[in-house]
Amino acid sequence: MDGLSTKSKLHSRVSKFVGWIAPDSETREKIKQQADEVRDRIIDKAREDGVVITATPKAGSFAKKTGLRRHMRGDSEVEGQDIDVPFVVKPPKEGEYPLQPMIDKFYKYADSSYPKTEKESTKSSVKLKFTSTLSYDLVPLFTAGDPEKQILVRTTGEQIVTSVQKHTEFIKSRTQKSDEKKGVVLFNECVRLMKWWRDTKCAKADYLTDVPSIVVDLLCAKAFDKRSVQSTYAQTLSEWCTYLAHVVSNKESVSFSDYTSKAGQAISGEWSVIDPVNPDNNIAQRFQGYEVDELGEWFQEARESWSRAISANMMGDDAKSLEHLVELLGNPFKNHCNE
Repeated sequence: MDGLSTKSKLHSRVSKFVGWIAPDSETREKIKQQADEVRDRIIDKAREDGVVITATPKAGSFAKKTGLRRHMRGDSEVEGQDIDVPFVVKPPKEGEYPLQPMIDKFYKYADSSYPKTEKESTKSSVKLKFTSTLSYDLVPLFTAGDPEKQILVRTTGEQIVTSVQKHTEFIKSRTQKSDEKKGVVLFNECVRLMKWWRDTKCAKADYLTDVPSIVVDLLCAKAFDKRSVQSTYAQTLSEWCTYLAHVVSNKESVSFSDYTSKAGQAISGEWSVIDPVNPDNNIAQRFQGYEVDELGEWFQEARESWSRAISANMMGDDAKSLEHLVELLGNPFKNHCNE
């Protein structure tokens, strides 16, 4: 088997799998329409209650086009999408940001708007479960003076200045930049693969059972900034994992200059992944040292697996290449890389 055909086989397999984990275009359009309906109904109920909603910006992995329609749960794939629907609320009193009372209000608005739809309150949102595979998370944020910024209140009471619009723009700008390069894969599709890979690792982790999507987004963005994208998913992710294995294993700080020239600050924590919108916010502050070490080991293993999958294909050993891809992406890859 010659190099071109082996490259095509490997890339075709991964491409098919990306198509299987990504929402299809018809589904995306229906979700957008339903999300708009949810926004309108909640805004109406809030207005009746005297609550002022100043904006409902598009946010989350759905808006960034990095979301999955299927996820790994243990050794099996599960259908499901959670769509973030943020509502920026004017606080009842200046300087006061009552998260739990606002969640209670949004639950009441959701219950009044969709009385027959299953719903639940979480620590930071109200989840509307339209079907077993589609939910909308109603997320209250508070105004921050700047229309492009919001105040996110954590369950600890900590108040973080953020910008969901800029977070979305941050990811989409890199997808656009990759799209301008002919003959290469798209940034956002690589992020999807990394999120799927993250799920397979978290399911069997010793310590690191949760890696937030924002951390995956930012690590992928830093890898893209340093290594760009190549003509195949395998080559791209091999280079990304090689770079990130070094960064994470050495606990190098990750920061960006998209929206500020201010470098990442000396923030407490074992490792720093700095919010590109707010340089005082360390996204990775929650990680313990042993968790960062485990994440570094994951990237080292992924680097080796991608390299071996590429080498096996170039040598014409199709079965061995597939074996390494299954090691990386789990048993579902074997069943859904040829559809």
